Amino acid sequence: VQLVESGGGLVQTGGSLRLSCAASGFRYDDYSVAWFRQAPGKEREGVSCMSNTDGWINYADSVKGRFTISRDNAKNTVYLQMNSLKPEDTAVYYCNAFYSDSGWFERDYWGQGTQVTVSS
Repeated sequence: VQLVESGGGLVQTGGSLRLSCAASGFRYDDYSVAWFRQAPGKEREGVSCMSNTDGWINYADSVKGRFTISRDNAKNTVYLQMNSLKPEDTAVYYCNAFYSDSGWFERDYWGQGTQVTVSS
């Protein structure tokens, strides 16, 4: 099982990045997907998630209107398009794939993380 993130880097305030997370080793279509981030000295926080069943999407208030989550099941890949980036978006970004059965969480997988740094 692998989740491999890419697309992080250094960008100026107001810039954009697109993160990708390629999955392998499990039935990706059966899993909902999410992005989390962790800034230095802070706890990991949820950024966005997307259901695998009805396409339901949620965003953290801090990124609404700026970030867009999407998935390409044919490529087993989830994306996070990040626009209008701010210094407070600086963090390590992690993708997550989680499986629920009848609403009960069963298991999840994590990527290794990719660094996003937004300079002011």
